[in-house]
Amino acid sequence: MRFDGKRALVTGAGKGIGRDLVKQLVELGADTIALSRTKEDLESLKNECPSVSVIHCDLSVANELESAVKSCGRIDLLVNNAAVALLEPFLEISSQHFDKSFDVNVKAPLLVSQIVSQGMVERGTGGNIVNVSSQASMRAIDNHTVYCMTKAALDQLTRNMAKELGQHNIRVNAVNPTVVNTAMGKIGWSDPAKADPMKAKIPLGKFAEVDDVISVILFLLSDQSSMISGSCIPVDGGTLACL
Repeated sequence: MRFDGKRALVTGAGKGIGRDLVKQLVELGADTIALSRTKEDLESLKNECPSVSVIHCDLSVANELESAVKSCGRIDLLVNNAAVALLEPFLEISSQHFDKSFDVNVKAPLLVSQIVSQGMVERGTGGNIVNVSSQASMRAIDNHTVYCMTKAALDQLTRNMAKELGQHNIRVNAVNPTVVNTAMGKIGWSDPAKADPMKAKIPLGKFAEVDDVISVILFLLSDQSSMISGSCIPVDGGTLACL
């Protein structure tokens, strides 16, 4: 699997899945752009991977985001990875957290994809887009009401994009992981009282590793998945199969 001659854009590239994905795309030959809201993360990524291009941008600010993405030029591969998880009990959901969650988790992927796919259409070269969703789009989780809503919206965005952009040879898919053992994931799920009940619902009995998710993303970006579009692929150890 190689991406020589391709230009890739990964949002939320400062940490976790996005950061490791950028490194692997570079290793596989892609001219890769990393977009993140945290300058320190981008600086350290650049130190580790000098060939990557970095863009600092707040994805919740539409004008700033549009300007940043347009400055990237041609993009062949897009991964909408950036997201926030602002967790609150249903009765305590704030409008501020609601708006922030939908701005980053839904509006930003829509805006970025519009700009990138418009370029793909104008060039007539097609392309591949992967949205990083979650198993939370398909199940209820305590204190995750708004997060679950945003991921369900992202799944539907994926399907509609695939339907309308397929005629331009643009494929659009999503990956839907369970809890992933990123640095932040390990902190958030370090308490056995929280983690063990979740693991008990996973037939494989464990959370996903970062590479488990990245390998599926890379497959969907590659020509090896040339007949897959509009799919939301669980990376969840069988959890959703048991609902």
